[in-house]
Amino acid sequence: MTHVADLDSERDYIAGLHARLDAERVRVQGQLDAALRGHEGTAVERDVEVRTAAKQVKRLHVADNGLCFGRLDSTSGERSYIGRIGLFDEENDYAPVLLDWRAPASRAFYTATAATPEDVRRRRQFHSRGRHVVDFTDEVFDGDGGGEGGDAALLAAVNAPRGEGMRDIVATIQAEQDEIIRLDHPGVLVIEGGPGTGKTVVALHRVAYLLYTQRERIERNGVLVVGPNPAFLDHISRVLPSLGESDVVFVTSGDLVPGLHVTAEDTPEAARLKGSLRILDVLAAAVADRQRLPGSPIPIALGDASVRIDAETAEWAREEARASGLPHNEARAVFAEIVTYVLTERASARIGRGWLTREDRDAWADLHSDLRKQLADDETFTAALDALWPILTPEALLASFYRSGGHPVLARADGEAWTVSDVPLLDELVDLLGRDTNDERATAQAAARERRAEQEYAEGTMDVLALDYEELDEDIGVRVADLTVGELLADRFVELDTRELVERAAADRDWTYRHVVVDEAQELSEMEWRVLMRRCPSRSFTVVGDLAQRRSPAGATSWAAMLEPYVPGRWVHRSLTVNYRTPAEIMAVAASVLAGFAPDVQPPESVRASGVPPWSRRVTADELPAAVAEFVRDEAGRPGTSVVIGPPGVRGAVPASQTKGLEFDAVLVVEPGRILGDGTAGAADLYVALTRATQRLGVLHEGPLPPALAGLVARPPVDD
Repeated sequence: MTHVADLDSERDYIAGLHARLDAERVRVQGQLDAALRGHEGTAVERDVEVRTAAKQVKRLHVADNGLCFGRLDSTSGERSYIGRIGLFDEENDYAPVLLDWRAPASRAFYTATAATPEDVRRRRQFHSRGRHVVDFTDEVFDGDGGGEGGDAALLAAVNAPRGEGMRDIVATIQAEQDEIIRLDHPGVLVIEGGPGTGKTVVALHRVAYLLYTQRERIERNGVLVVGPNPAFLDHISRVLPSLGESDVVFVTSGDLVPGLHVTAEDTPEAARLKGSLRILDVLAAAVADRQRLPGSPIPIALGDASVRIDAETAEWAREEARASGLPHNEARAVFAEIVTYVLTERASARIGRGWLTREDRDAWADLHSDLRKQLADDETFTAALDALWPILTPEALLASFYRSGGHPVLARADGEAWTVSDVPLLDELVDLLGRDTNDERATAQAAARERRAEQEYAEGTMDVLALDYEELDEDIGVRVADLTVGELLADRFVELDTRELVERAAADRDWTYRHVVVDEAQELSEMEWRVLMRRCPSRSFTVVGDLAQRRSPAGATSWAAMLEPYVPGRWVHRSLTVNYRTPAEIMAVAASVLAGFAPDVQPPESVRASGVPPWSRRVTADELPAAVAEFVRDEAGRPGTSVVIGPPGVRGAVPASQTKGLEFDAVLVVEPGRILGDGTAGAADLYVALTRATQRLGVLHEGPLPPALAGLVARPPVDD
């Protein structure tokens, strides 16, 4: 039982921490106010000061929710409090009064056990509501490998009803998770684990940790998080902001080419081919096919002469253009230069014959110059160049290739109905084709990219922070919510790009990130990995996945096959083995499905049992809608979230593929036999569907129940 006096003492201490937090917020907001008024420095320096102060205000703001959640007592009598940020006593040589959860001194809070106490005598976890400490739980280590107390906070967290999004776990990080979060590895870290092991939330906390330890290196270019679908990204999008980190771009694989909209789905055969590196040869051949020779000579009137672009001239020009190594659109200038040289030489020889001698060098030069100008303005010549070496866009070339039936597996009538598998192909074509050097807009964009280093200092500062603006009114003297970035910077930053980092990065195909998180990475193809490696030249990745859940025909069968070509010897693999989401009763059923299609994979061990057995009910086609409605109605009256998962055609159900990475208090799986009918991908989908539930699982089926689900408790038919 908690001692009242001890609880009162803790409440007083934590109230003091909140007072320090308030004072620090006022101080930093004062800096922000001063920076917004400007100083004598350059525009870039002023913007850096605004940006830095405003982000610090944001971090102080979000830290207020669950500010202090733990305490460590060492065997030597020292006491440390653990929280979301670090706070210090300025009057006592800046002694720490609250340790940031990411600080090295905080690590024992997550890793100490009765067997290896790490000089910890007591671990205390606080339970708060807002700023008020309700209670605390102690875990005491007796020094002999035993102890009392323990997993109360963890079990309370995993048993709590789910809300609308993923929550941070700073108060309940487990030892195996902490090891991965703090892993010092500069290359690619692969985090693998079965459903419910916390892979995603660990990866996001690792991002927060890296930003804490390497903020200057990472923050200016931001972090990219790639997820399987928009629902998943929405589910996880609150975690990093809740930890005070906002320079993060969230996208799906289909969003990696800005402005592209995915509206179609490939056949498995097409997806497999498009995802393979073999498609590179197909793309290169499609580009080369547009670098053509004339079927018959093309006449060009040049001055008083008539010259022709023949196959021999075009072939020489084509060889030189290809040998330049430039992308297709940029190599057009080489092609045009060779053809221009040949035509002007021929024309000048004919025009100058009989009235110019070899000694008339200035006259020859003037003639050549005049002929080149005429040729550059000649519409017939320009049309010939367009026919022999056209300026191409990725979308137009790929759509034309699909419509032409250039490859039977890829042929389709609607060439511009883009699929997810088209995205890496279009991205690849950006590099193969290059930009139109005659396009003024493209030239301006290239120049803008060269100025990016300076522009990155000029990010907008207020909208990116999502501050509680009302709290800032009194301190800054103006409603910050009413000030746009443009209004704050218009007079001083006209020459700079004032968009938010996230907005600029998401809109720029050539943006490079300092760190990339890839979730459900087992689904990514070889071509998708090429796209991501281009986005992160430093090859700093956190890769999250489970090979057993792979459903894409072009996805990973091994991590080495995907990563070794890019980071040979620079990737490490870590496993999570404990299931914090799925109760043991449900996991036992899911494990039977897993054994059927991935017998070598060990399912994760559930940390708890719910006491509620998963059930099944056989229904007729006419009874199915009512049975689904009954589940929805029952769950609507309970706290938490629920979902109906089923194959296409089941009204009110979502496909399993759209629930990857998500979790719900209750799940109803409809027609598991039909889901299984989709081969290996179907088995993986059913495994995913069964492991979304944190509390309750039900199954409705018309036909016989698949043998792998024999562990479900049968419920009587509806009529009974």
